[in-house]
Amino acid sequence: MELALSGITKQFPGVLANDDVNLEVSGGEILALLGENGAGKSTLMNILYGLYTPTAGEIRIDGTARQFDGPGDAIEAGIGMVHQHFMLVPVFTVAENVMLGNEPTKRFGWLDLQRARKTVREISSRYNLDVDPDAIIEDLPVGLQQRVEIIKVLARQANVLVFDEPTSVLTPTEVVGFVEIMNGLKADGKAIIFISHKLTESLELADRIVIMRRGRTVAEVTPANMDEEKLAELMVGRPVDLVVNKTPAKPGEVVLSVENLVVLDDRDKRMVDGVSFEVAAGEIVGIAGVQGNGQTEIVEAITGLRPSLGGYVKLKGEDITTASARSIHKRNVAHVPEDRQRSGLVLPFSVTENIVLDSYYEEPISNGVRMDWPAAQEQATRLVEQYDVRTPGIDVAVSTLSGGNQQKVIVAREFDRDVTFVVASQPTRGIDVGSIEYIHSQIVGERDQGAAVLIVSSELEEIMALSDRIIVMFEGRIAGEFDSSATRTEIGLAMLGSRPEEITS
Repeated sequence: MELALSGITKQFPGVLANDDVNLEVSGGEILALLGENGAGKSTLMNILYGLYTPTAGEIRIDGTARQFDGPGDAIEAGIGMVHQHFMLVPVFTVAENVMLGNEPTKRFGWLDLQRARKTVREISSRYNLDVDPDAIIEDLPVGLQQRVEIIKVLARQANVLVFDEPTSVLTPTEVVGFVEIMNGLKADGKAIIFISHKLTESLELADRIVIMRRGRTVAEVTPANMDEEKLAELMVGRPVDLVVNKTPAKPGEVVLSVENLVVLDDRDKRMVDGVSFEVAAGEIVGIAGVQGNGQTEIVEAITGLRPSLGGYVKLKGEDITTASARSIHKRNVAHVPEDRQRSGLVLPFSVTENIVLDSYYEEPISNGVRMDWPAAQEQATRLVEQYDVRTPGIDVAVSTLSGGNQQKVIVAREFDRDVTFVVASQPTRGIDVGSIEYIHSQIVGERDQGAAVLIVSSELEEIMALSDRIIVMFEGRIAGEFDSSATRTEIGLAMLGSRPEEITS
């Protein structure tokens, strides 16, 4: 299949999202689409998938012009899209999700679940996806849920597959499996477009790389002639420092003390099992580990979002184990949650409303009776400019912003005060290199101003670049603790459960 997008333009009120964009991809080819958050990549792919109608331009498949009035038209034309946030029903089985909207039937209109299971098995076997058709979605790890999404599009005979940030939520092991799947799809003649902010990944996977900036295509390159630094500069329009610049830490008094903490998940499984550690003022402590080993529950317990079963959490010597999230926040604790859309923002609210989400009830935004909207708008305007939030205005819904700009809204809100302790979970997930550089500098800046900082990230490179000390979690316990001189191999072995004495021997 040959796909060509010609002169695609998309105008939203006050925003030119795509400006005369041209893009081509052929069967048996992997095309990486790179650009900053807000560069227009997702808009372009949503046009291809029929979610948006272009203001101008043309989509051609095998030389024939096509018009998509909705995703159904795109699917019928052989276009499949795997979204960054999966479109699955958690309580349904794999087979039920795959057939949803395209239900096979037998006599008298009865659902043919057996045929759906057979389809899943056949596609799973053909592409080495290893998915059980009878598994319940909510019981599957993220990597397998993504494979279900791939089966969904393949079951609808997709020949062009679009992946939006496909590895942003995957563990390193799952990424290896995903790369194998991509290469298998390519070998089968599928045309693949993937949006990514991971430069190394793009250089390794893609046959060609197209770079967008501010709604336009600014370059098309081949990986053989590129490196990460050159790609980053093309994306952002300026040289980008891919190394975190920070001086050695100067730890002060202990700010956070966690002792024998025990935390259960929503199913009463012990996810944190007797964990103890400290974070001092003026240092960054990173928690590394494959996601699902208790990191989420630790952060939720520390920030008052989840009760603990045992142990305690102290902030500057004060027991906050049972304190509410608001009371902890009022103790000058900044929290950047791991899922910005579920826990960090109210998506239908405006940028202004999200900026004051944690201060609307106190001065200067409120007098205790009603909000002072001009004060809120003044604060939002100042922070949007200070933190370089790319938005058409402070009154637009935050849902209309790109992922990186949504993240900047959270960072701006949380860091715009005298912070004593920072908890940042997956602080740069799914955002571009320019925004990563900026957010890293803000985190290091908080440390240098005397805040204690706790970072949780599934990106080992990020943990190693930012942290002054590293704690590794495995199955709810601390599997090792390292200083900044530790090697990737040492930390990686601990992530797999090796004991410290096994690592050093």
